Amino acid sequence: MMLRITALLTVLVMLAGCSTSPTGRSQLVLMPDSQMNQMGLQAFTTLKKKTPVDSSRTSNNYVQCVANAITREVGGNWEVAVFKDDSANAFALPGNKIGVHTGMLQVAKNQHQLAAVIGHEVAHVLSRHSNERVSQKFAVEQGLSLVNAVASPQSGTGQAVMGMLGVGAQFGILMPFSRVQESEADTYGLKLMARAGFDPRESVNLWINMGKTNKGQPPEFLSTHPSHSTRISDLRRNMDANMRIYQQAQNAGKRPACR
Repeated sequence: MMLRITALLTVLVMLAGCSTSPTGRSQLVLMPDSQMNQMGLQAFTTLKKKTPVDSSRTSNNYVQCVANAITREVGGNWEVAVFKDDSANAFALPGNKIGVHTGMLQVAKNQHQLAAVIGHEVAHVLSRHSNERVSQKFAVEQGLSLVNAVASPQSGTGQAVMGMLGVGAQFGILMPFSRVQESEADTYGLKLMARAGFDPRESVNLWINMGKTNKGQPPEFLSTHPSHSTRISDLRRNMDANMRIYQQAQNAGKRPACR
C-alpha cells in the first residue's frame, strides 16, 4: 500500500513539474523560479567576491551595450559584470545575471560575435536549463539545502550546485548542460541576436574563432558543447530564417553600435 502511495505521489510531482521550453521541448522543472533566482543572485555575489571584476570603463560599456540590446528583446532588469579572467568564458544565471570573462573579448572579435555568446547564455536562462538540471539532481532529495550550498561553493554540494548553475568551473567542478540543452540555447540564442539587430552570420565565425584558441584544444567554454562541425552545421541550417528576422530588425531601426 505504501509503495502505491509513494508511486502515486511521484507521478503527481512529475506531472506538476512538466513544462515546455521556448523551442517546444518538454521539461521537468520542479523548483520555484523564485528559489532559482535566489540561487543565481547568491552565486553571482559569490563570484564577484572571489573573482576580480574588471573596472575598465571601455570593456564594461562595450559588454553592457551588447547585453542591453539582447536583453531588451526579452525584458527584465539584467545585471552585467566583466570578470578579469583570461579564459574564453561567459555565463548567465537565473535572476538575470550575466558574466563575461575578459578572455572572451579576445575571441569574440566584434559586437555580433559577442552577441552570439551572450544570446546563447541568456537563452539558457530563459529556457530554464539550470532549473531542469537542479530538478533532476537535487529537488526531491535536498532541495531545501540548495541556496545554502551556493553560499559554500567549496563544499561538495556547493560545487555541484554551482556546476549545475553553469559557473562551477571556477570552483573545481563543471557539470555540463546536455547536448540537447546546448543545441536549444544555440537555436534560441541565434534568434535573440537577430531580433536585437546583430548579424547572425557572425555566430559561425565566433565558433570558428573559439576552435582556434588554446592551440587547437577547445576552450573551457566549449568543453562540454557539441562539436564545432555539428554546431556550425546547425547554425547554418537555421540561418535563412534568422537572416529574415535580422533584416526585419534592421528595417525597424535596430542597429546596435557597440564598440
